[in-house]
Amino acid sequence: MLKGLIFDVDETLIYYEGYDHREWYEGWVLPELMRRGIELDYETYRKTVTGELPRTYVERFGVNAIEFWKLVDEVNLRYREEMARRGRIKVFPDVDALKELRDMGLKLAAVSNASQECVEFVLGLFDLRKHFEAVFGKDYSNLDGVKPSPYLVRKALKALRLEPDEAMVVGDSYHDVLAGKRAGVRVVNVTRFGRSEGADYYVKNLKELVGLVKGMLGTGAQSP
Repeated sequence: MLKGLIFDVDETLIYYEGYDHREWYEGWVLPELMRRGIELDYETYRKTVTGELPRTYVERFGVNAIEFWKLVDEVNLRYREEMARRGRIKVFPDVDALKELRDMGLKLAAVSNASQECVEFVLGLFDLRKHFEAVFGKDYSNLDGVKPSPYLVRKALKALRLEPDEAMVVGDSYHDVLAGKRAGVRVVNVTRFGRSEGADYYVKNLKELVGLVKGMLGTGAQSP
């Protein structure tokens, strides 16, 4: 029986107006790296994020991997704070679905590849933190434990005290799909920005997710 949901955060609950990954890296991160004598081109950085290269790969450039990612995350937090000041971090209008799901008695957790501070910051912006029993960002003790690794999903399952067959992962990306499936958890793909193959269920938005869950729990008609 379904007892809990594990949510992705960025592009599932909130989004960044005008965000471009390459522009963010070259405009915000790269200048900080170069000030420290580190030159890492965007494509190499991108591959460490997608999992094509391990996150420890940066040690080839003479930098400690943990220190490198902490620096990236510090810059990312400053970026988010600036975007918040400009009003460019937005919350999807259907996030009130979180309260509906909690009111059904479901346990909720959030997991993100961003740092704990970055995740807590954006959830706090829109008073969403209160909906989650557990929130997990990047774990510096396991740098390659970010999605698509199942590590964060398993941490959330443990925190919620749930077995894999009692939960579902909800996210927008293929990395969310892979992380959930590798943890033995069913996955709901929210297709706001396109469909990621391999999920168990597909919904257009979180309102449809509520309908899906009601159908599973037998508490109402399932959304088409």
